[in-house]
Amino acid sequence: MTARPPAQPVVLALGSNLGDRRDILQGCVDAIAAIPEVQLMAVSPVYETVPVGGPPQPDYQNAVLLARTTLPPRALLGRLHEVEEAFSRVREVRWGPRTLDIDVITVDGELSEDPVLTLPHPRAHERAFVLAPWHDVDPDAVLPGHGPIAALLAATDASGIRRTDRKLVLPQERA
Repeated sequence: MTARPPAQPVVLALGSNLGDRRDILQGCVDAIAAIPEVQLMAVSPVYETVPVGGPPQPDYQNAVLLARTTLPPRALLGRLHEVEEAFSRVREVRWGPRTLDIDVITVDGELSEDPVLTLPHPRAHERAFVLAPWHDVDPDAVLPGHGPIAALLAATDASGIRRTDRKLVLPQERA
């Protein structure tokens, strides 16, 4: 019998600005929870955010998931792309509008220059729409190579984000 690899902590950022954004984000949480090698630990409140870069487009709703996974980072990314595709994600315009975007922010503190999956996410340290929801669920978190997320959040322009009263629910919390 082969030993299972140890589960590694992972931070995922979720975003949607097309369709029923809240339902899409909740469906995303449920779909990620259904991946056998992933265990969801916490989900942040939902934030309404102004798009950064790209063409004119509707505002986003964003959240952050804390999870543990036994998948290697690139395999995890592949599974997350499958979830995006299940929600009709298309990749036509860089930073364009999308039904669902899932970014791997960090995996167990790993540093990687892999062009397929750079870790930590190369722009996470400057994105309030990632840092604010992450801070809500793990205020003592540290972004590898950049420092405490509380300090990073304090240094970013958070004027384009607003915490909403919308909640996403982890499947284990529905019982």
